[in-house]
Amino acid sequence: MTTKSLPRIDGPLHTHLYIDGIWRSGESRRRLPIINPSTEETIAEIEAGSATDVDTAVRAAAQAFRSWKKTTGAERAALLRAIARGVEAQRSDLATLQSRNNGKPLAEAQIDVCDVVATFDYYAGLAEQLDETGESTVALPCDDYRAVIRREPAGVVGLIVPWNFPMVTTAWKLAPALAAGCTVVLKPSEVTPLPELALAAIAAEAGVPCGVLNVVTGTGVDVGAPLVAHPLVSKVSFTGSTGIGEQVMKTAATTIKGVSLELGGKSSIVVFADADLDLAVELVASGGFFNAGQMCSATSRVLVERPIAEALIARLAERVTQLVVGDPFMPGVQMGPLTNRAQYERVQRYIAQGKADGARKVIEGTVPAGRGHFVKPTIFVDVRADSAVWREEIFGPVLCLRAFDTEDEAVGIANDTEYGLVATVVTGDTARQKRVADALEAGVVWVNAPQVIFPQTAWGGYKRSSIGRELGPFGLAAFQEIKQVLTAAGTA
Repeated sequence: MTTKSLPRIDGPLHTHLYIDGIWRSGESRRRLPIINPSTEETIAEIEAGSATDVDTAVRAAAQAFRSWKKTTGAERAALLRAIARGVEAQRSDLATLQSRNNGKPLAEAQIDVCDVVATFDYYAGLAEQLDETGESTVALPCDDYRAVIRREPAGVVGLIVPWNFPMVTTAWKLAPALAAGCTVVLKPSEVTPLPELALAAIAAEAGVPCGVLNVVTGTGVDVGAPLVAHPLVSKVSFTGSTGIGEQVMKTAATTIKGVSLELGGKSSIVVFADADLDLAVELVASGGFFNAGQMCSATSRVLVERPIAEALIARLAERVTQLVVGDPFMPGVQMGPLTNRAQYERVQRYIAQGKADGARKVIEGTVPAGRGHFVKPTIFVDVRADSAVWREEIFGPVLCLRAFDTEDEAVGIANDTEYGLVATVVTGDTARQKRVADALEAGVVWVNAPQVIFPQTAWGGYKRSSIGRELGPFGLAAFQEIKQVLTAAGTA
Protein backbone atom coordinates (compact mmCIF):
# COMPACT_ATOMS: atom_id res chain seq x y z
CA MET A 1 0.00 0.00 0.00
CA THR A 2 1.19 3.51 -0.79
CA THR A 3 -0.31 6.88 -0.10
CA LYS A 4 0.51 10.46 -1.00
CA SER A 5 -1.34 11.84 2.04
CA LEU A 6 0.86 13.43 4.69
CA PRO A 7 0.51 12.39 8.36
CA ARG A 8 -1.38 14.79 10.59
CA ILE A 9 0.58 16.07 13.56
CA ASP A 10 -2.26 17.20 15.81
CA GLY A 11 -3.72 13.88 16.95
CA PRO A 12 -3.40 10.09 17.12
CA LEU A 13 -2.32 8.71 13.77
CA HIS A 14 -0.80 5.79 11.93
CA THR A 15 2.44 6.83 10.31
CA HIS A 16 4.28 5.34 7.37
CA LEU A 17 7.78 4.99 6.01
CA TYR A 18 8.91 7.74 3.67
CA ILE A 19 10.85 6.20 0.78
CA ASP A 20 11.56 7.68 -2.65
CA GLY A 21 9.04 10.46 -2.15
CA ILE A 22 6.15 8.18 -1.15
CA TRP A 23 4.55 7.41 2.21
CA ARG A 24 4.21 3.65 2.32
CA SER A 25 3.67 0.66 4.57
CA GLY A 26 6.57 -1.47 5.61
CA GLU A 27 7.29 -4.89 4.18
CA SER A 28 6.35 -6.60 7.46
CA ARG A 29 3.03 -4.71 7.81
CA ARG A 30 3.75 -4.59 11.56
CA ARG A 31 3.30 -1.45 13.65
CA LEU A 32 4.88 -0.21 16.85
CA PRO A 33 3.01 1.82 19.48
CA ILE A 34 4.13 5.34 20.37
CA ILE A 35 3.54 6.30 23.99
CA ASN A 36 2.91 9.67 25.60
CA PRO A 37 5.30 9.47 28.58
CA SER A 38 3.15 11.80 30.68
CA THR A 39 0.06 9.62 30.48
CA GLU A 40 1.43 6.27 29.25
CA GLU A 41 -1.29 6.29 26.61
CA THR A 42 -0.71 5.22 23.00
CA ILE A 43 -0.83 8.32 20.82
CA ALA A 44 0.13 6.78 17.48
CA GLU A 45 1.40 3.68 15.72
CA ILE A 46 4.34 3.64 13.33
CA GLU A 47 5.46 1.19 10.71
CA ALA A 48 7.98 -1.37 11.94
CA GLY A 49 10.51 -1.22 9.12
CA SER A 50 12.69 -4.15 8.11
CA ALA A 51 15.95 -4.89 6.33
CA THR A 52 13.96 -5.08 3.09
CA ASP A 53 12.64 -1.56 3.64
CA VAL A 54 16.15 -0.34 4.42
CA ASP A 55 17.42 -1.84 1.18
CA THR A 56 14.62 -0.16 -0.79
CA ALA A 57 15.40 3.19 0.82
CA VAL A 58 19.16 2.92 0.32
CA ARG A 59 18.74 2.01 -3.34
CA ALA A 60 16.37 4.95 -3.83
CA ALA A 61 18.96 7.21 -2.22
CA ALA A 62 21.73 5.77 -4.40
CA GLN A 63 19.68 6.43 -7.53
CA ALA A 64 18.86 9.97 -6.41
CA PHE A 65 22.52 10.68 -5.60
CA ARG A 66 23.44 10.55 -9.28
CA SER A 67 21.61 13.80 -9.94
CA TRP A 68 21.60 15.37 -6.47
CA LYS A 69 25.40 15.47 -6.27
CA LYS A 70 25.43 17.56 -9.45
CA THR A 71 23.24 20.32 -8.02
CA THR A 72 24.90 23.59 -7.13
CA GLY A 73 25.41 24.76 -3.61
CA ALA A 74 22.97 27.57 -4.29
CA GLU A 75 20.27 25.11 -5.35
CA ARG A 76 20.74 23.03 -2.22
CA ALA A 77 20.78 26.19 -0.09
CA ALA A 78 17.40 27.23 -1.47
CA LEU A 79 15.90 23.91 -0.40
CA LEU A 80 17.47 24.09 3.05
CA ARG A 81 16.03 27.56 3.55
CA ALA A 82 12.63 26.33 2.36
CA ILE A 83 12.77 23.60 5.01
CA ALA A 84 13.67 26.21 7.64
CA ARG A 85 10.70 28.35 6.62
CA GLY A 86 8.44 25.29 6.68
CA VAL A 87 9.53 24.48 10.22
CA GLU A 88 8.95 28.10 11.23
CA ALA A 89 5.46 28.00 9.78
CA GLN A 90 4.59 24.92 11.87
CA ARG A 91 6.53 25.99 14.96
CA SER A 92 3.60 25.70 17.37
CA ASP A 93 2.43 22.30 16.08
CA LEU A 94 5.95 20.90 16.05
CA ALA A 95 6.63 22.02 19.61
CA THR A 96 3.37 20.43 20.71
CA LEU A 97 4.29 17.21 18.93
CA GLN A 98 7.72 17.22 20.59
CA SER A 99 6.18 17.56 24.03
CA ARG A 100 3.59 14.85 23.43
CA ASN A 101 6.11 12.38 22.07
CA ASN A 102 9.17 13.17 24.23
CA GLY A 103 7.58 14.58 27.40
CA LYS A 104 9.66 17.74 27.66
CA PRO A 105 7.96 20.97 28.82
CA LEU A 106 6.50 22.99 25.98
CA ALA A 107 8.97 25.84 26.53
CA GLU A 108 11.88 23.44 26.00
CA ALA A 109 10.24 22.01 22.88
CA GLN A 110 9.93 25.53 21.48
CA ILE A 111 13.67 26.02 21.98
CA ASP A 112 14.24 22.81 20.03
CA VAL A 113 12.19 24.01 17.08
CA CYS A 114 14.14 27.28 16.98
CA ASP A 115 17.37 25.26 16.99
CA VAL A 116 16.16 23.29 13.96
CA VAL A 117 15.42 26.49 12.05
CA ALA A 118 18.81 28.01 12.92
CA THR A 119 20.65 24.86 11.86
CA PHE A 120 19.03 24.64 8.42
CA ASP A 121 19.59 28.35 7.82
CA TYR A 122 23.26 28.08 8.83
CA TYR A 123 24.01 25.17 6.53
CA ALA A 124 22.16 26.90 3.70
CA GLY A 125 24.81 29.59 3.98
CA LEU A 126 27.64 27.05 3.91
CA ALA A 127 26.07 25.31 0.92
CA GLU A 128 26.12 28.56 -1.03
CA GLN A 129 29.80 29.03 -0.26
CA LEU A 130 30.62 25.61 -1.73
CA ASP A 131 30.16 26.99 -5.24
CA GLU A 132 33.30 29.05 -4.63
CA THR A 133 35.18 27.05 -1.98
CA GLY A 134 34.45 23.48 -3.11
CA GLU A 135 37.66 23.46 -5.14
CA SER A 136 40.95 25.10 -4.14
CA THR A 137 44.37 25.27 -5.79
CA VAL A 138 47.36 23.96 -3.84
CA ALA A 139 50.74 25.69 -4.10
CA LEU A 140 53.43 23.20 -5.24
CA PRO A 141 57.24 23.42 -4.99
CA CYS A 142 57.62 23.24 -8.78
CA ASP A 143 55.84 24.53 -11.91
CA ASP A 144 55.60 21.15 -13.65
CA TYR A 145 52.21 20.32 -12.17
CA ARG A 146 48.97 21.96 -11.11
CA ALA A 147 47.12 20.53 -8.08
CA VAL A 148 43.59 21.18 -6.86
CA ILE A 149 41.71 19.82 -3.88
CA ARG A 150 38.01 19.18 -4.32
CA ARG A 151 35.42 18.61 -1.61
CA GLU A 152 32.81 16.18 -2.87
CA PRO A 153 29.72 14.63 -1.26
CA ALA A 154 30.38 11.31 0.48
CA GLY A 155 27.41 9.55 -1.14
CA VAL A 156 24.48 7.81 0.54
CA VAL A 157 24.59 8.43 4.28
CA GLY A 158 22.76 6.67 7.09
CA LEU A 159 21.66 8.89 9.96
CA ILE A 160 20.63 7.29 13.24
CA VAL A 161 19.23 9.65 15.87
CA PRO A 162 18.15 9.27 19.53
CA TRP A 163 14.98 10.03 21.45
CA ASN A 164 16.13 12.78 23.82
CA PHE A 165 16.19 15.65 21.29
CA PRO A 166 13.92 14.68 18.37
CA MET A 167 14.38 16.86 15.27
CA VAL A 168 17.37 18.67 16.83
CA THR A 169 19.90 15.86 16.45
CA THR A 170 18.30 15.11 13.09
CA ALA A 171 18.80 18.71 11.91
CA TRP A 172 22.43 18.62 13.08
CA LYS A 173 23.03 15.71 10.71
CA LEU A 174 20.47 16.16 7.94
CA ALA A 175 21.16 19.84 7.16
CA PRO A 176 24.94 19.42 6.58
CA ALA A 177 24.44 16.11 4.75
CA LEU A 178 22.05 17.74 2.27
CA ALA A 179 24.24 20.84 2.03
CA ALA A 180 27.22 18.66 1.11
CA GLY A 181 25.24 16.97 -1.68
CA CYS A 182 24.64 13.62 0.03
CA THR A 183 21.43 11.64 -0.06
CA VAL A 184 20.02 10.32 3.19
CA VAL A 185 18.35 7.38 4.86
CA LEU A 186 17.22 8.48 8.32
CA LYS A 187 16.44 6.07 11.13
CA PRO A 188 14.61 7.90 13.97
CA SER A 189 14.30 6.44 17.42
CA GLU A 190 11.35 4.07 17.59
CA VAL A 191 10.42 5.91 20.81
CA THR A 192 10.11 9.44 19.33
CA PRO A 193 9.69 9.19 15.54
CA LEU A 194 6.76 11.57 15.13
CA PRO A 195 8.76 14.85 14.96
CA GLU A 196 11.15 13.30 12.42
CA LEU A 197 8.26 12.18 10.23
CA ALA A 198 6.76 15.66 10.46
CA LEU A 199 10.14 17.09 9.41
CA ALA A 200 10.21 14.71 6.43
CA ALA A 201 6.78 15.98 5.39
CA ILE A 202 8.06 19.56 5.57
CA ALA A 203 11.10 18.61 3.46
CA ALA A 204 8.82 17.02 0.87
CA GLU A 205 6.65 20.14 0.75
CA ALA A 206 9.83 22.23 0.36
CA GLY A 207 10.64 20.35 -2.83
CA VAL A 208 13.43 17.98 -1.79
CA PRO A 209 13.59 15.54 -4.73
CA CYS A 210 12.35 11.97 -4.42
CA GLY A 211 14.95 9.66 -2.93
CA VAL A 212 17.14 12.43 -1.53
CA LEU A 213 15.59 12.02 1.92
CA ASN A 214 14.17 8.69 3.09
CA VAL A 215 12.90 7.82 6.57
CA VAL A 216 12.64 4.23 7.80
CA THR A 217 11.12 3.81 11.25
CA GLY A 218 11.58 0.75 13.41
CA THR A 219 13.93 -0.82 15.93
CA GLY A 220 17.69 -0.76 16.01
CA VAL A 221 17.86 -4.49 15.27
CA ASP A 222 15.44 -4.40 12.33
CA VAL A 223 16.42 -1.05 10.80
CA GLY A 224 19.54 0.41 12.39
CA ALA A 225 21.77 -2.64 12.02
CA PRO A 226 20.99 -3.32 8.33
CA LEU A 227 21.37 0.39 7.56
CA VAL A 228 24.88 0.44 9.05
CA ALA A 229 25.79 -2.80 7.27
CA HIS A 230 24.41 -1.87 3.83
CA PRO A 231 27.21 -1.85 1.22
CA LEU A 232 25.75 1.15 -0.66
CA VAL A 233 25.88 3.37 2.43
CA SER A 234 29.11 5.37 2.36
CA LYS A 235 28.89 7.05 5.76
CA VAL A 236 27.03 6.53 9.04
CA SER A 237 26.40 9.25 11.60
CA PHE A 238 25.10 7.92 14.91
CA THR A 239 24.03 9.64 18.12
CA GLY A 240 23.17 7.44 21.08
CA SER A 241 24.64 5.32 23.82
CA THR A 242 28.29 4.38 23.92
CA GLY A 243 27.44 0.68 23.93
CA ILE A 244 25.40 0.89 20.73
CA GLY A 245 28.06 3.18 19.24
CA GLU A 246 30.59 0.39 19.68
CA GLN A 247 28.31 -1.96 17.75
CA VAL A 248 27.83 0.61 14.99
CA MET A 249 31.59 1.00 14.63
CA LYS A 250 32.16 -2.76 14.48
CA THR A 251 29.45 -3.27 11.88
CA ALA A 252 30.65 -0.35 9.75
CA ALA A 253 34.13 -1.87 9.73
CA THR A 254 32.88 -4.83 7.69
CA THR A 255 32.34 -2.53 4.70
CA ILE A 256 35.04 0.05 5.63
CA LYS A 257 32.70 3.05 5.67
CA GLY A 258 33.06 6.38 7.41
CA VAL A 259 31.62 6.70 10.90
CA SER A 260 30.78 9.68 13.10
CA LEU A 261 29.73 8.91 16.66
CA GLU A 262 28.18 11.19 19.28
CA LEU A 263 27.92 9.12 22.44
CA GLY A 264 27.80 9.41 26.20
CA GLY A 265 29.05 11.79 28.83
CA LYS A 266 29.61 12.08 32.57
CA SER A 267 30.42 15.74 32.77
CA SER A 268 31.33 18.12 35.57
CA ILE A 269 30.36 21.62 36.58
CA VAL A 270 33.13 23.17 38.67
CA VAL A 271 32.04 25.94 41.05
CA PHE A 272 34.75 28.01 42.72
CA ALA A 273 34.37 29.98 45.94
CA ASP A 274 34.45 33.32 44.10
CA ALA A 275 31.49 32.36 41.91
CA ASP A 276 28.21 34.25 41.87
CA LEU A 277 26.10 31.88 43.98
CA ASP A 278 22.83 32.76 42.23
CA LEU A 279 24.42 32.03 38.87
CA ALA A 280 25.93 28.79 40.16
CA VAL A 281 22.55 27.52 41.37
CA GLU A 282 20.98 28.29 37.99
CA LEU A 283 23.75 26.58 36.04
CA VAL A 284 23.81 23.50 38.26
CA ALA A 285 20.03 23.10 38.08
CA SER A 286 19.77 23.63 34.33
CA GLY A 287 22.79 21.41 33.67
CA GLY A 288 21.18 18.56 35.56
CA PHE A 289 17.43 18.91 35.17
CA PHE A 290 16.87 20.41 31.69
CA ASN A 291 15.07 17.78 29.58
CA ALA A 292 14.76 15.76 32.82
CA GLY A 293 18.51 15.19 32.73
CA GLN A 294 18.21 13.20 29.50
CA MET A 295 21.24 14.85 27.93
CA CYS A 296 24.65 13.48 27.02
CA SER A 297 25.84 16.93 28.08
CA ALA A 298 24.25 16.78 31.55
CA THR A 299 26.75 18.17 34.07
CA SER A 300 25.73 15.55 36.60
CA ARG A 301 28.95 15.75 38.66
CA VAL A 302 28.90 18.96 40.72
CA LEU A 303 32.31 19.98 42.08
CA VAL A 304 32.19 22.88 44.54
CA GLU A 305 35.02 24.57 46.40
CA ARG A 306 34.71 23.71 50.10
CA PRO A 307 34.18 27.23 51.56
CA ILE A 308 30.85 27.59 49.74
CA ALA A 309 29.82 23.92 49.60
CA GLU A 310 27.21 24.02 52.37
CA ALA A 311 25.74 27.27 51.08
CA LEU A 312 25.38 25.82 47.58
CA ILE A 313 23.88 22.59 48.96
CA ALA A 314 21.28 24.58 50.91
CA ARG A 315 20.35 26.63 47.87
CA LEU A 316 20.12 23.55 45.66
CA ALA A 317 17.95 21.77 48.23
CA GLU A 318 15.53 24.69 48.12
CA ARG A 319 15.59 24.69 44.33
CA VAL A 320 14.97 20.94 44.03
CA THR A 321 12.08 20.89 46.47
CA GLN A 322 10.42 23.75 44.58
CA LEU A 323 10.98 22.29 41.10
CA VAL A 324 7.60 21.70 39.44
CA VAL A 325 7.47 18.28 37.79
CA GLY A 326 4.46 17.31 35.71
CA ASP A 327 2.66 17.15 32.40
CA PRO A 328 4.52 19.32 29.85
CA PHE A 329 1.37 21.23 28.96
CA MET A 330 0.45 22.22 32.53
CA PRO A 331 1.19 25.87 33.44
CA GLY A 332 4.35 26.35 35.45
CA VAL A 333 5.81 22.90 34.80
CA GLN A 334 9.62 22.99 34.79
CA MET A 335 10.44 19.31 34.23
CA GLY A 336 8.53 16.59 32.45
CA PRO A 337 8.68 12.79 32.60
CA LEU A 338 11.41 10.55 31.28
CA THR A 339 10.72 9.70 27.68
CA ASN A 340 10.22 5.94 27.93
CA ARG A 341 9.53 3.24 30.49
CA ALA A 342 12.87 1.49 30.09
CA GLN A 343 14.76 4.68 30.91
CA TYR A 344 12.48 5.39 33.86
CA GLU A 345 13.25 1.98 35.35
CA ARG A 346 16.97 2.37 34.66
CA VAL A 347 17.15 5.71 36.47
CA GLN A 348 15.18 4.36 39.43
CA ARG A 349 17.75 1.56 39.77
CA TYR A 350 20.57 4.11 39.82
CA ILE A 351 18.82 6.16 42.51
CA ALA A 352 18.37 3.04 44.64
CA GLN A 353 22.03 2.18 44.14
CA GLY A 354 23.11 5.69 45.12
CA LYS A 355 21.16 5.46 48.35
CA ALA A 356 22.66 2.07 49.09
CA ASP A 357 26.15 3.49 48.54
CA GLY A 358 25.72 5.74 51.54
CA ALA A 359 25.67 9.36 50.45
CA ARG A 360 25.93 11.88 53.32
CA LYS A 361 22.73 13.51 52.16
CA VAL A 362 20.08 12.79 49.56
CA ILE A 363 17.96 15.70 48.34
CA GLU A 364 14.78 14.77 46.45
CA GLY A 365 11.97 16.70 44.89
CA THR A 366 8.39 15.57 44.32
CA VAL A 367 6.49 14.13 41.36
CA PRO A 368 2.78 13.94 40.57
CA ALA A 369 0.89 10.87 41.71
CA GLY A 370 -0.60 8.49 39.17
CA ARG A 371 0.58 7.49 35.74
CA GLY A 372 3.56 8.81 33.80
CA HIS A 373 7.31 8.23 33.78
CA PHE A 374 8.04 10.90 36.37
CA VAL A 375 11.27 10.68 38.38
CA LYS A 376 12.06 12.82 41.42
CA PRO A 377 14.88 15.30 40.78
CA THR A 378 17.63 13.96 43.04
CA ILE A 379 20.97 15.17 44.40
CA PHE A 380 23.47 12.93 46.21
CA VAL A 381 25.95 14.74 48.45
CA ASP A 382 29.34 13.11 49.08
CA VAL A 383 28.53 9.80 47.43
CA ARG A 384 31.52 7.48 47.13
CA ALA A 385 33.86 8.20 44.21
CA ASP A 386 33.61 4.57 43.09
CA SER A 387 29.81 4.58 43.17
CA ALA A 388 27.99 3.88 39.91
CA VAL A 389 26.02 7.13 40.26
CA TRP A 390 29.31 9.06 40.29
CA ARG A 391 31.04 7.22 37.46
CA GLU A 392 28.32 6.06 35.04
CA GLU A 393 26.02 8.03 32.76
CA ILE A 394 22.53 7.93 34.29
CA PHE A 395 20.59 9.99 31.72
CA GLY A 396 18.06 11.23 34.20
CA PRO A 397 17.54 14.06 36.75
CA VAL A 398 20.25 12.87 39.15
CA LEU A 399 23.20 14.99 40.34
CA CYS A 400 26.14 14.06 42.57
CA LEU A 401 27.96 16.74 44.56
CA ARG A 402 31.48 16.63 46.00
CA ALA A 403 33.65 19.35 47.58
CA PHE A 404 37.23 20.14 46.58
CA ASP A 405 40.03 22.20 48.12
CA THR A 406 42.30 23.23 45.24
CA GLU A 407 42.03 24.07 41.58
CA ASP A 408 44.33 21.19 40.62
CA GLU A 409 42.20 18.78 42.64
CA ALA A 410 39.04 19.97 40.90
CA VAL A 411 40.55 19.55 37.44
CA GLY A 412 41.85 16.10 38.35
CA ILE A 413 38.44 14.94 39.57
CA ALA A 414 36.67 16.41 36.53
CA ASN A 415 39.05 14.65 34.13
CA ASP A 416 38.83 11.32 35.97
CA THR A 417 36.25 9.81 33.65
CA GLU A 418 36.19 7.74 30.48
CA TYR A 419 34.12 10.48 28.85
CA GLY A 420 35.06 13.97 27.71
CA LEU A 421 32.05 15.65 26.16
CA VAL A 422 31.44 18.92 28.04
CA ALA A 423 32.22 20.83 31.23
CA THR A 424 31.11 24.04 32.92
CA VAL A 425 33.30 26.40 34.96
CA VAL A 426 31.81 28.98 37.33
CA THR A 427 34.28 31.54 38.66
CA GLY A 428 34.80 35.28 38.77
CA ASP A 429 38.56 35.00 38.23
CA THR A 430 39.31 35.63 34.54
CA ALA A 431 42.77 34.06 34.72
CA ARG A 432 41.30 30.94 36.33
CA GLN A 433 38.57 30.79 33.69
CA LYS A 434 41.18 30.31 30.96
CA ARG A 435 43.44 28.09 33.03
CA VAL A 436 40.71 25.64 33.98
CA ALA A 437 39.04 25.65 30.56
CA ASP A 438 42.42 24.80 29.00
CA ALA A 439 43.02 21.99 31.50
CA LEU A 440 39.64 20.27 31.18
CA GLU A 441 39.57 17.29 28.81
CA ALA A 442 36.28 18.10 27.12
CA GLY A 443 35.12 19.06 23.64
CA VAL A 444 32.91 21.90 24.90
CA VAL A 445 33.55 24.12 27.94
CA TRP A 446 31.05 26.71 29.11
CA VAL A 447 32.37 29.46 31.38
CA ASN A 448 29.75 31.22 33.54
CA ALA A 449 27.23 30.33 30.86
CA PRO A 450 24.30 27.94 30.39
CA GLN A 451 24.50 25.14 27.86
CA VAL A 452 23.95 27.37 24.85
CA ILE A 453 24.86 25.72 21.54
CA PHE A 454 25.22 27.68 18.31
CA PRO A 455 25.24 25.91 14.92
CA GLN A 456 28.27 28.02 13.95
CA THR A 457 30.52 26.37 16.57
CA ALA A 458 31.21 22.67 17.17
CA TRP A 459 29.75 19.71 19.03
CA GLY A 460 31.60 16.62 20.18
CA GLY A 461 34.05 15.45 22.79
CA TYR A 462 37.17 13.61 23.81
CA LYS A 463 37.74 9.99 24.84
CA ARG A 464 34.69 7.69 24.57
CA SER A 465 32.27 10.56 23.97
CA SER A 466 32.78 11.11 20.26
CA ILE A 467 34.42 10.35 16.98
CA GLY A 468 34.31 13.46 14.82
CA ARG A 469 32.43 16.72 15.34
CA GLU A 470 29.02 18.06 14.43
CA LEU A 471 27.93 21.65 13.77
CA GLY A 472 30.07 24.42 12.35
CA PRO A 473 32.15 23.75 9.24
CA PHE A 474 33.18 20.46 10.89
CA GLY A 475 29.62 19.15 10.52
CA LEU A 476 29.71 19.83 6.78
CA ALA A 477 33.17 18.28 6.38
CA ALA A 478 31.88 15.10 8.01
CA PHE A 479 29.81 14.43 4.87
CA GLN A 480 32.49 15.29 2.33
CA GLU A 481 35.29 13.34 0.68
CA ILE A 482 38.55 14.98 -0.35
CA LYS A 483 39.79 14.48 -3.91
CA GLN A 484 43.17 15.60 -5.24
CA VAL A 485 43.48 16.25 -8.96
CA LEU A 486 47.06 16.65 -10.23
CA THR A 487 47.57 17.81 -13.81
CA ALA A 488 50.82 17.99 -15.72
CA ALA A 489 51.69 21.51 -16.85
CA GLY A 490 50.89 22.25 -20.48
CA THR A 491 48.24 19.50 -20.79
CA ALA A 492 45.23 21.50 -19.70
